[in-house]
Amino acid sequence: MSFASLGLSDALVNAVTEQGYETPSPIQAQAIPAVLKGKDVMAAAQTGTGKTAGFTLPMLELLSKGQRTRSNQVRALVLTPTRELAAQVGDSVATYGQNLSMRSTVVFGGVKINPQMQKLRSGADVLVATPGRLLDLYNQNAVRFKQLEILVLDEADRMLDMGFIHDIRKIINLLPKERQTLMFSATFSPEIRKLASTLVQNPVEISVTPRNTTAKTVEQWVNPVDKKQKSALLLQLIKDNNWEQVLVFSRTKHGADRLSRFLEKGGLKSAAIHGNKSQGARTRALAGFKNKNLQVLVATDIAARGLDIDQLPQVVNFDLPQVAEDYVHRIGRTGRAGATGKAVSLVCADEFKELSDIERLIGKILDRKLVDGFEPVHDVPASDLTKKVKRPKKPKQPNEHRDGQRSGENAQGHKPARRKPSGRNRKKTTGQAQKSGQPGGGAAKPAGQQRRRKPRPAKPAAS
Repeated sequence: MSFASLGLSDALVNAVTEQGYETPSPIQAQAIPAVLKGKDVMAAAQTGTGKTAGFTLPMLELLSKGQRTRSNQVRALVLTPTRELAAQVGDSVATYGQNLSMRSTVVFGGVKINPQMQKLRSGADVLVATPGRLLDLYNQNAVRFKQLEILVLDEADRMLDMGFIHDIRKIINLLPKERQTLMFSATFSPEIRKLASTLVQNPVEISVTPRNTTAKTVEQWVNPVDKKQKSALLLQLIKDNNWEQVLVFSRTKHGADRLSRFLEKGGLKSAAIHGNKSQGARTRALAGFKNKNLQVLVATDIAARGLDIDQLPQVVNFDLPQVAEDYVHRIGRTGRAGATGKAVSLVCADEFKELSDIERLIGKILDRKLVDGFEPVHDVPASDLTKKVKRPKKPKQPNEHRDGQRSGENAQGHKPARRKPSGRNRKKTTGQAQKSGQPGGGAAKPAGQQRRRKPRPAKPAAS
């Protein structure tokens, strides 16, 4: 099967051939004909399967036969969850459409909005956008959708995970109801299907890989290690194995920055990429990593989806993800398009639950390899796919008294416990505080001017 046999024009086939692709991937072979027929599509495919070209190529084919866009109008809208993915989809549109006379624009937050508004004045056949910036542009009358023909939701499950559901619904309400809708996602959870029910009509469903499976071309293993030794172990692994290009995943933004600084001090060129970084810093770090000026890129899960790095050989999970499905997306950065790759996870005893969840999700126990000099003091328990692990509750600290201290003085530091005023005494104390200039009360009166309480008259004796 060739790309030409799928119904694509010579201009698109030549552009694909120039990129070194001759045979469509399974997702492309099924999606392209369905899109060309004008059908709504729901396609489930893991990263690295060629799904971006699966919607980009037929979208460009359909748009090449239509009318040109008017000012501030858009004919095809592609929504993505992250800036990096938007930029990469935009690059694919420009690359595959190089032989077509069409305009495409990419917009996302973190950069100035005025240049994006100026580009949209001429209209765009294809607009690739993140939801938040798209709404900003619409509210400033920079983009309109009267000419919209095609809507694409790329990484739809990730957009829901990142909390974009409300923005997506706002955007949908702005679009013409007569349109073609394409949803591409790694998985189709019940939440995704619920969203799809309001977007697509009689869709063609495509699934080319089982849910939550890892590529067979990726070698996976675990290095058990104590938490405090993870940074040193990672540095040694990179140096001993001569890893030239390593993508490392950290659970937190501060952890990513801290690890990147540690690796820099260890003699490795490293940078961190996460949501707190400016768009310029993120773009420079990603570009430096792609052209191999950086040896190590430390990322949070914002980079787990959509990063397309040719022939990335090594992925490291410095911290295991809290959501098991993110493990599949993380290691999907390597072993793409049939290439081989390696994925190693540095796991401490505290992460046994996360490890067990991952192994049950992918249906296999990962090999464990101890590294000399980094044997953990706290062993990682043996895995069992038949048992679901619960995170142990932290025991409460007992109120133990120290030698020479009375039991009731633990929190008092040998100071006598103060009795709280109650009833009438509490009110009297409050009143005294107000009269004596304490917080909440008036200024204290000079001595001799204090108001005295009149003595109560004596009760008459009982007769």
